[in-house]
Amino acid sequence: MKEVLLPELAESVVEGEILKWLVQEGDTIALEQPLCEVMTDKVTVELPSPVAGVLRQRLANEGDVVAVHAAIALIDETGGGASSSAPSAMQAIQDTAESPATADAQLPPQAQEEREQIGGSIVEASHLPKADDDSSSLFKAFASDEQVKVQGLGGRTPAPQGAAQPVRNDGRVLAVPAARQLARELGLDLNRIQGSGPNGRIRVSDVLAQTQGQTASSTAASSMPASAPAPQPASTAQAAAQPAPASSKAAQGGLPVAPVQYRTPKGYEHLEDRVPLRGMRRAISNQMVASHLYTVRTLTVDEVNLTRLVEFRNRVKDEAKAADVKLSYLPFIFKAVAVALRKYPSLNTSFDEATQEIVQKRYYNMGMAVATDAGLTVPVLKDVGRKSVFELAREVVDLAGRAQAGKLQPDELAGSTFSITNIGSIGALFSFPIINVPDAAILGVHSIVKRPIVDEDDNIVVAHMMYLSLSFDHRLVDGAEAARFCKEVIRLLENPDRLMLEAM
Repeated sequence: MKEVLLPELAESVVEGEILKWLVQEGDTIALEQPLCEVMTDKVTVELPSPVAGVLRQRLANEGDVVAVHAAIALIDETGGGASSSAPSAMQAIQDTAESPATADAQLPPQAQEEREQIGGSIVEASHLPKADDDSSSLFKAFASDEQVKVQGLGGRTPAPQGAAQPVRNDGRVLAVPAARQLARELGLDLNRIQGSGPNGRIRVSDVLAQTQGQTASSTAASSMPASAPAPQPASTAQAAAQPAPASSKAAQGGLPVAPVQYRTPKGYEHLEDRVPLRGMRRAISNQMVASHLYTVRTLTVDEVNLTRLVEFRNRVKDEAKAADVKLSYLPFIFKAVAVALRKYPSLNTSFDEATQEIVQKRYYNMGMAVATDAGLTVPVLKDVGRKSVFELAREVVDLAGRAQAGKLQPDELAGSTFSITNIGSIGALFSFPIINVPDAAILGVHSIVKRPIVDEDDNIVVAHMMYLSLSFDHRLVDGAEAARFCKEVIRLLENPDRLMLEAM
């Protein structure tokens, strides 16, 4: 029996969502025949079969999020009848689900791992990269570990406080960034908290369980006679059912303490439809929550006179057409932003929550927000500073077209250092863009509108004006620096001849 594992579909991808199974259990499949559709970071790929045989069991359902290297199916390479070997790890998980207090201890190691990775119809995406995988983004860390089951926090009984904790190569205890931050706020020592994630990684639910355990212990100790025996620890199921204290700093700070459940008003049940949060919409949702939790977002707004740029573009339109280039204003904006980032590098940084380090980047990869029928996606133009305006124009058209068609590759959505969203293409006058974590900032460009302005000679003239809205992480970028950056972008766009002379 061959286990089909979810492969590493791209660098830093640590999990994928099973969107659709293309074969049924019992079907005969050929080598390299597509088994299922998997989404990773808003990119959908077909996963081929590594062997020929009969699909005996699907270990993950449609809509499940599974970790890289987790088993998603079993294939009988002989093509014979049902295997007479020991029950699968998934079956062992199902058989022991009724006694959660002892289930983990009874399962074999493989079943314990699959319970962590699959665990039922609602998968708790608790799959993080290894401790030495520095390429994973902050968003993946959040999306993997901070999703909370609808049944509750999924708390587990902590191990004895004296137990050894798994550590990283630098000696720090393994913990997700949100758990590390929460422990700091609550004054807890991570060395005394047992992690329930992969490789013993500490999650938010573990920190909350530790807080609840301390609260319960102190309350019981104060109310019990000195001769009374110590209370026994609650079962895993009981721990999962306990809500977080309303007065906890986690609740006050906006961290994911407990799921919010919507209740339909009485009498309106027949006027509502429920659609599972899956695929692109789930990826967007996770990214937005990560941006909210891990950035201190603020906004600066300015406007730019694009009259000279409009004239410049009209002059080179014929040359662009002869070179088979569809020349919009975006390539000029990308070029101006790259030049300005070199002068104001704080906007081209990221913050590593785990190591508490600012990552300063000497390359300029621009994320470009593209609205598609399935939702918003952000393909990345690599090494913008090294490319001409015509090269950028070709790449903008290519990436936008393949994003609309759903044909982007995973690595084309990763590695941005700064992002730009063109809300003006839809007609918006103004916006407050959401930062594309782990970037430090995102620039919103809007509609180019003819408006009367007063020129340098105090004459009222008609100009092509556009608003710029720069949303930035105030932890990494000061307001004055953000304003100066905008002024530099404006200077370059208002003088396109000068922009063409800038070297990177």
